[in-house]
Order: sequence, then structure tokens, then C-alpha cells
Amino acid sequence: MKCMHIIVSGRVQGVFFRANVRNKANEFGLKGYAKNLENGDVEVVAQGNEDKLKELVDFIKKGPGIARVTGVQVKHKEPENFKSFDILH
Repeated sequence: MKCMHIIVSGRVQGVFFRANVRNKANEFGLKGYAKNLENGDVEVVAQGNEDKLKELVDFIKKGPGIARVTGVQVKHKEPENFKSFDILH
């Protein structure tokens, strides 16, 4: 089990970015959350199978829907006790 902390910048708020990421994370069997940040970025914390995490990062980099991703920062972190993948406000 691996856990990643991802900061996504660009046009990623108000374009259903978090919902698209949640749907893909659920498809991949990942747990964690997606949250809008005050500076316009989106924070994603996801954990699960390492290959599925890489697939999620690839999905994020492409900018799901009408989002325009201009930057993605990925760091590994200690796994947490997530029960599901949620959208936080």
C-alpha cells in the first residue's frame, strides 16, 4: 500500500475536476480525498496499489474534462486510514 500527496495547478476548480478524480480513484480502488485550496490549486491524497496510483497521476496530468492542468507535484507520504475517496470542502 502506497500513499501519494498531489498538488494540481491550472484551471482545476469549478470544472468538476475533483468529481472526475474521485470517479477515477473509485474505479482504481483507491482511497483518500480531493480538496480545493485557497490559491486555486487542488490537493489530492490517494492511497492504494502503486500501479493504480501511477495511473491516477497520469489521468490527473491529462486534465480530465474541461480542466487545464499546468502543473502536478507528487510526493510520497505515509499511508493513512482512509475508508473511501471523498471530496472535501
